[in-house]
This record gives sequence, C-alpha cells and structure tokens, in this order.
Amino acid sequence: MPTIDDVYLEADERMEKTVSNTQEELAHLRAGRANPALLDRVMVEAYETKTPLNQLANISTPDASNLVVNPYDPHILKSIERGILQSDLGLTPINDGRILRINIPQPTDERRKELVKIAGRIAEDGKVALRNIRRDAIDKNKKLEKAKEIGEDDLRRANDEIDKLTETYIEQIDDLFKQKAGEIEEF
Repeated sequence: MPTIDDVYLEADERMEKTVSNTQEELAHLRAGRANPALLDRVMVEAYETKTPLNQLANISTPDASNLVVNPYDPHILKSIERGILQSDLGLTPINDGRILRINIPQPTDERRKELVKIAGRIAEDGKVALRNIRRDAIDKNKKLEKAKEIGEDDLRRANDEIDKLTETYIEQIDDLFKQKAGEIEEF
C-alpha cells in the first residue's frame, strides 16, 4: 500500500505534467508574434509517411512577424508547403525554391480578445486538472487513514501539504496565462 509520501510525490509529478501541458497548449496559441512552436503540430507527408514538420526542417524567426522554414532535404519543400497549407493554421507560405517564408499577420483587436479568452480557457482547464489531482490525492490519503496506515493528525498534515502544492501549481498556471495574455495584447 502506498504511503502518504508516495501519494504526495505522485500528485507532485502529475501536477508538474499538467502545468507543462498547459504551457505547451498556450505556446501553440497564435499571438501575432512569429514563434516556431506554431508549426509543431503540422504534419507533412514525406518519405511515404506523416512526419512532424519540426523533424524535417529548421524553423527560425528572423523577425517578430516572419517564420523561415529551411528543409533538411530540399526535395521535400513542396510536401512541407502542402502540409502547412492543409493545416488549420490559416498560414500561406511563400516558396522561393530553397526555403519557405511565412508572414504571420497581426491579429485584429477583436481577434486579440478572442485569443485572450481562449488562453483563459486553456489555463482554467489546467487548473481544473490540478484540482482533480488534488482530490485524488486526498481520497488516497483518506483510504490510508481508513486502513489504519496513518492517524488523523497525519491525514490532516498530508492534506494540508497537498493543498499547498496545488496552490503553488495554480499560481504557476496563472503566471503562464498572464504572460500569454500580455504577449497577445502587446502586438
């Protein structure tokens, strides 16, 4: 049977992954600034298989509004272009025969507000996941107490530690949201 330390460590690990996933989701949100992470989910039909774009090309940002895609193999340039056009990003690459240039248009004020709302939903989903992990950990601690593995005082102390841990990770998600909202409104 797990100990209260095992329950705490498992909760900590799961919460850390949740914050990491939330950060990743926020990174994929287009804020008007060119970011190579925008293309992370683009899949390209190359070598008779679907492959992530970032494994087929170097993606760089020469300035705040442009991305440059430089394929490792020039023969798959057309496939990369097709993959970007077929993605749900709404981006149109410019093919010069060697590399692809992608201009990232600045969002309108209305679109910025919508993006902030989407970022808020992503952050809230992350916080809900953290609270669910907290609830699971507290339930496991209660089972330990019922099985007479720990006492009432240990249960209270362990649950207080889980609460503190949850608050710490919720603050991290709030910080990620504030940072992303500031990034969206900046441009």
